[in-house]
Amino acid sequence: MWEKVWEQDKIAYGGDYNPEQWPEETWEEDMRLLKLAHIDTLTLNVFSWAALQPSEEEYRFDKLDKIMVLAKENGMKVCLATSTGAHPAWMAKKYPEILRTEFGGVKRKFGGRHNSCPNSLTYRKYSVKLAEQLAERYQNYDNIVAWHISNEYGGECYCDNCEKAFRVWLKKRYGTLEELNRAWNTSFWGHTFYDWDEIVLPDTRSEHMELERTMAQGISIDYRRFNSDSILECFRLEYEAVKKYTPQIPVTTNLMGAYKTLDYRKWGKYMDFISWDNYPSNEDSVSKTAFHHDLMRGVGNGKPFVLMEQTPSQQNWQPFNALKRPGVMRLWSYQAVAHGSDSVLFFQLKRSIGGCEKYHGAVISHAGHENTRVFREAAELGRELEQLGGEILGSVGTAETALMFDWENWWAVEYSSGPSIDLKYHQEALEYYTALHSKNIPVDIIGEEDDLSRYKLLIAPILYMTKPGVDERIRRFVTGGGIFIATYFSGYVDENDLVITGGYPGRLRDILGIWVEESDALPKHLANQFIYDGQEYEANILCDIIHSEGAKTLAEYQKDFYQGTPVITCNSFGKGTAYYVGTHSGAEFYQKFLGDICRKNNIHPAAETPKGVEAVKRVREKEQYLFLLNHNEEAKEVHLPESFAELLTGKEYQKGAILKLPAKGAAIMKSR
Repeated sequence: MWEKVWEQDKIAYGGDYNPEQWPEETWEEDMRLLKLAHIDTLTLNVFSWAALQPSEEEYRFDKLDKIMVLAKENGMKVCLATSTGAHPAWMAKKYPEILRTEFGGVKRKFGGRHNSCPNSLTYRKYSVKLAEQLAERYQNYDNIVAWHISNEYGGECYCDNCEKAFRVWLKKRYGTLEELNRAWNTSFWGHTFYDWDEIVLPDTRSEHMELERTMAQGISIDYRRFNSDSILECFRLEYEAVKKYTPQIPVTTNLMGAYKTLDYRKWGKYMDFISWDNYPSNEDSVSKTAFHHDLMRGVGNGKPFVLMEQTPSQQNWQPFNALKRPGVMRLWSYQAVAHGSDSVLFFQLKRSIGGCEKYHGAVISHAGHENTRVFREAAELGRELEQLGGEILGSVGTAETALMFDWENWWAVEYSSGPSIDLKYHQEALEYYTALHSKNIPVDIIGEEDDLSRYKLLIAPILYMTKPGVDERIRRFVTGGGIFIATYFSGYVDENDLVITGGYPGRLRDILGIWVEESDALPKHLANQFIYDGQEYEANILCDIIHSEGAKTLAEYQKDFYQGTPVITCNSFGKGTAYYVGTHSGAEFYQKFLGDICRKNNIHPAAETPKGVEAVKRVREKEQYLFLLNHNEEAKEVHLPESFAELLTGKEYQKGAILKLPAKGAAIMKSR
């Protein structure tokens, strides 16, 4: 159960290093600086395809050879990338079919990145060939700890390659046109297809009014599935190419948190370990960042992951790229570790001098020396990570609460034509998560196929799409004694976005003990109210008009024609209980409601802390580690629930002692 990400004796520390962008005479000084910062892991060769392959039949590895030797001589571990995130200009010129077509039908020219059609046979041929050449050449380097395939896969393509491949994908999915016509309900608006070649891509030239508004949800959802699968296939082809020569080296690619375009839940099944890039905006909440860490850990089936990128200081793409204040880089690094990362890696280790990332933060700034605040902070963090050694590697979380998050459901919710443009699946999931996170209650973010048996509480915000088997897994969970929370706009459609007739919430109706007759969509300036446990709360966005079919009413609407009807219900089902929250409300309600349920069911926080102090646990066999992270602008005190050794300072604390955390401070407590 306890697994390291790769062969390592400490938390990996380092990140993206691009020496090919600099004169060779600067490399030795870079190595001196990086070792001074206690950096031990380099991500190399991320965007070097044009340098490695200047023409169709020519490969040049001389510079990369030197870089690889330099890394090895300096005791650096290497996460070696395949460089296939941006194809060379000659390839676009000779094979224009490799270029993507935008959503509006505009054919791209060479430039940028994420500009290769995932269904281009030319792109697949040469990307796989390059990956294979790299693996064959460097297979005997014992300091390569991981393969990094491409970089931040993303985007969509709407070219002729994709249209043809989409039809093939549909044949595999549906088998016959009769079944496809049924699944897509093509009798609506006379869309019936009699030949596979009649099917065209859903974009602004066909089914879409705009990117997120479609007239044919079934077609558009399938195209999202197809696009995600197409890009995944590119990853898998390169995966197999490097595994041919280095079967012992784990393979990953850097994901991007709650990235809507790709179904990461499916991707996780084909990655040896999960890695991801954490770039919160200046306004993002602590809980949002924590949510994304836990989401990525969940995609990896709860195993430790790798923080592949974060910035040592500012970003370069925000409207206002504020600096990370003193202590924040260290604090956010330990937050990643607390939620499951076995690494702290940066983009970037050295600032480039040109292009759009030249003002993105780096350990080595344009000044080129160690006498900067950012470098000093990086070096101090590196020293601490060396001190920690392998202490927490492979440890995992201990949540009794699970939150279900599904990409296909996300697509379906926000493609829905009605009832409200304010329905935001990711935001709804985040609000439930935040209520628990604010109380330091651990949460696993799981998929619809994951095992539910080890959880006491399951929350499924806006489970609009009820795919086959999902309701039965929930039914078994609740019957066996589990606590289930569903929300408004749940149980409406099947996996093809076809309405499940017979009354909402469809297949969840017996579990929840209710029937939803109508749903009232309220614009932003209007709201209803309800009273829960003596306190009034707002009901907004959507108000389900509910009839009880055995469920107990916990709160009622306070006005409008549905005044006095249920808004929150509780249904005993088997040995368990199912709650239904028929509206959207605010943070105070979610904290109160979920807090009541957790107390009633003995679901405990990782620790009781002052507001703004995050507490997270990782465990490994009999060892327990409590991370205490002070996100406040002032110092806070934490009363310790048991005896601990603080791993960063070596201090011992007895049960009941007070730990003083400075502003933006972090502590790692090992149970005694």
